[in-house]
Parts: sequence; structure tokens; C-alpha cells
Amino acid sequence: MSLFNTKLVVMKKTKISSYKEGSKALKKQLSELISPNAFGVFNSDAEELNKEHTFILKRKVGDKAPNFRLLNTGNEPVNLYDVLKTKKVVLTFYKGTWCPYCNLMLSHYETALPEIQKAGATILAISPQTPEESLNIKEKNNVQFEILSDNGNIVSKEFTTIHKIPEKSLTKMTELGTDYDSYYSDEASELPIPATFIIEKDGTISFAKTEGGDYRNRVESSEIINALHKNKS
Repeated sequence: MSLFNTKLVVMKKTKISSYKEGSKALKKQLSELISPNAFGVFNSDAEELNKEHTFILKRKVGDKAPNFRLLNTGNEPVNLYDVLKTKKVVLTFYKGTWCPYCNLMLSHYETALPEIQKAGATILAISPQTPEESLNIKEKNNVQFEILSDNGNIVSKEFTTIHKIPEKSLTKMTELGTDYDSYYSDEASELPIPATFIIEKDGTISFAKTEGGDYRNRVESSEIINALHKNKS
């Protein structure tokens, strides 16, 4: 069973009121659906990444966000500063379709999208996946916001730390039926540490947060919404 399929089981059974609540249910589901050995490898890798990466964010509050132009799921270019002409941007970085915690996060943010839009913002989610895989994760999670493809992590490395996925995790993913390389245009096995930013219409970053190298933890949508209202303009 692939990791993505385990995510589908969780999402059908769990009504998410917070990411933290959903992740607890997800961890329990994964512990029941994959072998104890595989579950232990993924958990230890997450903990090791958390210890290894302590200074993660490359941009902080008050910085100007660098402009970028990336392809969306329809292979159409999206320019950050063009979007900022009419609304603020919640910019979030994730790993890929195969990652159950990324699917959970995107679903969680989709639930919060109406409130985010009321606060004058939209969401742009970025990963190094191909546009085809970005479309896959968008459809699987019924996401209405833009999901963009950053081949080679060119944009991601401007905002967050990039790390190489541990070989033991890749091995366990293969054993579980997940062809990791099929999701990406290169074979570098490099991924962004999840992080979320709010960019004001003038390009200034007003919120910047990561929950650390442990990719199982993500920024709650309630924090994003509170920050948007705090800086409402």
C-alpha cells in the first residue's frame, strides 16, 4: 500500500478541525496500515531532520519577497507580483503527493480558504513536483487554490531550507509501492522543509513560520487567519 493511499483512508474517516488533530489521527492510521519497521523509519527520520535543521527560514518578517514565475497545474505561468496586485498571498511549501502529511495540510488549508479569502488573500502552494503531479494532488484533495511546480527548488530555496531525503526513507517508500522519482523532473531527492509565509500586496513578508524539520508538523490555518486579520489593510 502506498503512503498516499493510507492518507485517503484517514481523510475519509476524520473530520479535521485543526491540523494537529488531523495529524494525530493520521499517525495512528499509518501505524496500523504499514509495518512497525517502516513506521519507525519514517518517524526516526522526521526526528533526525528536526534535530539537524534548526535555522530553516531564509526570509523573515519585514523582508521583501523575491518575485517568481512558476507553472500551475494547467502548465500556465503564475507570477507572484501579478497576484499581489489584487490580493495578499499565503505562500506555503510542501513535499509531494506521496507525503500523507502534505495531503493533510493541503486539505486543512482548503477548509480554511473561504476565511483566508475574506481576509483579502489567496494561497499559493509550492513543491518541486511536476505539473502533472501537482494536478494529481490538487484533484485528490479538491483544492481550489493554485498549486505550483518548482523544479529544482529554485524558488523554495529562497524561502526555506532544502534537504536531501534520507536513503532509508526512500528504500521504505519503494517497499511500500511508492515510486518517489516519478513525482519529480530530476533525481536529486531534495525537498523543501515545510514553511508558510504571508506576503502583503507591496511584497513585504508579514508572517513567516515553520514548525521545524519534522515534516509531520505544519502551521495551523488558524494562525494564518489570525495573522491576516492582524495585518488587515
